[in-house]
Amino acid sequence: QAMQEYQLDPQSSPIYFGQLLGMSDHLTYSLGAYGYKAYKYVPYGKVSEVMPYLIRRAQENSSALSGADNEIAMILLELKRRLRRLFFSS
Repeated sequence: QAMQEYQLDPQSSPIYFGQLLGMSDHLTYSLGAYGYKAYKYVPYGKVSEVMPYLIRRAQENSSALSGADNEIAMILLELKRRLRRLFFSS
């Protein structure tokens, strides 16, 4: 909504959306489907350095985990769609 308000084209604007891998993947897919530049990132380093960061992100995004049911439902629908296409396409 803000991108449209400021008349920023998804393809040519310098704005990217970054998300931690495994968090709210459905949002990343939606951004990509609308032409926005989105990426996933993976923290890298020693476990003793990375775990506190991941724990903080999980605490900050605990509401994102409530969307897991929705994400599972979306994955199952996509799986069914692909299986139908595989077995019933002519």
